[in-house]
Amino acid sequence: MNTFGRYFRCTMFGESHGPALGVVVDGCPPQIPFSPAHLTPLMERRRPGQSPLSSPRKELDEVEILSGVFEGETTGMPVAMITRNWDAQSSAYDTLRDTARPGHADLAYHQKYGCRDHRGGGRSSGRETVSRVMAGALAMQVLVARGIRIESRVCEIGGESDPDRFAATVLRAKEAHDSVGGILEVTATGCPPGLGAPAAEKLDAEIAQAMFSIGAVKGVEIGSGFAAARMRGSVHNDPITSAGYASNNAGGILGGISTGAPVVMRIAVKPTPSIAQPQQTVTMENKDTTVTVEGRHDPCIVPRIGVVAESMLALVLVDALCEQEIIRAFRSR
Repeated sequence: MNTFGRYFRCTMFGESHGPALGVVVDGCPPQIPFSPAHLTPLMERRRPGQSPLSSPRKELDEVEILSGVFEGETTGMPVAMITRNWDAQSSAYDTLRDTARPGHADLAYHQKYGCRDHRGGGRSSGRETVSRVMAGALAMQVLVARGIRIESRVCEIGGESDPDRFAATVLRAKEAHDSVGGILEVTATGCPPGLGAPAAEKLDAEIAQAMFSIGAVKGVEIGSGFAAARMRGSVHNDPITSAGYASNNAGGILGGISTGAPVVMRIAVKPTPSIAQPQQTVTMENKDTTVTVEGRHDPCIVPRIGVVAESMLALVLVDALCEQEIIRAFRSR
């Protein structure tokens, strides 16, 4: 499936080397300010080709808003957006037509569908995240109107936690024709209490699902996360005062429901799988072979994935807000 959300529904489409990528958002409230000016800053943070630390692929990533917006505001109708691919060099993937790249979804796609788009991985490419950022930009405008803001920071790259050494760590990996991953923290402030549900649709479960839907994410933790396993209850429990919670080991979520404290989560991002080193693999006919992945790839995607994670968190929170407004309407009767 390529659709996220129940009330704020986002259907994403397009491939890495296709004509365009896009999203249709249905269920957006009317009279939300929205224009290319709200999209550009976020798209620029995700766009490749801006430093030696990212892929040299040059894409403008300019978004066309096709529907659902009139005179700078949403109308309540579906908001459709696309951005076109201008610098897809598909011939660079001709040698990979029948070969599975280690760390990629090539073989899994072939085993599931019996076919695949070998040009940059099709929808399994990180390029598909432009659709998530487009939808996220709209969701963030809904959240801003309710006083909720989302930001992210890089905690670690390649095992290094000193931000002054991040660039050097990435460049060393790049020079060795290798790659590195890292850890990113995302925080939502101003989130009201009551979002989420106590069972199947816990807010933290919805967040985890959204984060794991990003191709490079291999781990998600909320609040103190795995560190909670090494704490005692007397330490992990967040004291409650008349002014709110005195600490936030819960990461702003208890029993699957937001507490009003900042929602804090971290994701583990794997190293970029496309590396210019010989690797053991198989062909689509399951014949042993080796492959060296050439072309334009990020030695580390952590700096560019922050805005994607922010966007996915925004989609989850807006959907939860829509659900809570329905519950609130029934409670007021």
